[in-house]
Amino acid sequence: MKKFIITTLAALAALTLCGCSDSAEDTFSERSWQSGETEITSVSIDVRDRAVVVAISPDECVSMDYFDSDKEFFDISVSAAGDLTVTAADDKQWSDYIGSKADASVRQIYIELPQSALESLTISTTNEDVTLPALSVAKTISVSVNGGSIFVNGADAGRALTLASKNGNISGTVAGAYEDYAITCDIKKGESNLPASKSGGERALNVTANNGDIDIQFTGRGD
Repeated sequence: MKKFIITTLAALAALTLCGCSDSAEDTFSERSWQSGETEITSVSIDVRDRAVVVAISPDECVSMDYFDSDKEFFDISVSAAGDLTVTAADDKQWSDYIGSKADASVRQIYIELPQSALESLTISTTNEDVTLPALSVAKTISVSVNGGSIFVNGADAGRALTLASKNGNISGTVAGAYEDYAITCDIKKGESNLPASKSGGERALNVTANNGDIDIQFTGRGD
C-alpha cells in the first residue's frame, strides 16, 4: 500500500511539472485592432486575468492593443448595429492551469474609445485593475472586477454608472455634482465615503465593494 501511494504521488508530481513547463513555453505576441470606418455604438469587454486601461481616442475611432498566444486569445466581433464585443477564449488543457500565470507585461488590454460617441460601455475582468478616463458615454457605464481595483478619472455616464469590485478598492472622480446622482452603495469589510442610499438626481451611481474601500469624489462638472 505504501509503495502504491509513493508511486501515485510521483506520477502526480511529474504531471504538475509537465503542466508548469507547458505554461512557461506559451509565447505571447502583441496585437492591434482598429475599428476603421466602422461606427462603434457600444463596447463590451469580458476577460479574465487582464488589466483594462481605457483612454480617449484622438481620432474618434476605436483601437485596441493587447497580447495573445495559441492558448490564450480573444474573440473580437462587431455586430451590424455597431456593438463591439471582446471575450476571453482559450485552448488549454487542464495541465495548462498548473503553475505560474503569464507575465504581467502581457496581461493588459489598452483600448482607446471616442469621446461622447458610445451609448454604453461594459467591462468585466478578474485579478487585475480597470482604469477609466474622463470618458463621456450617452447611457451607461458598468465595470466589474473580481480580485482587482477600479480607478475612475472623471467618468461620465448619461444615465447610470455602475462600479463593482471584490477584493479591491474603488476610487477616483465622476463627472457632475453630488446632487446630480441618485446613489446606492453597498460595502462589506471596507470603508466608504458614499451614503448607503441617496434619492434625487437624474443619473444613477451604483457602487458595490466586498473587501475593499470606496472613495469617490465629484468633479462638479457635467453636461
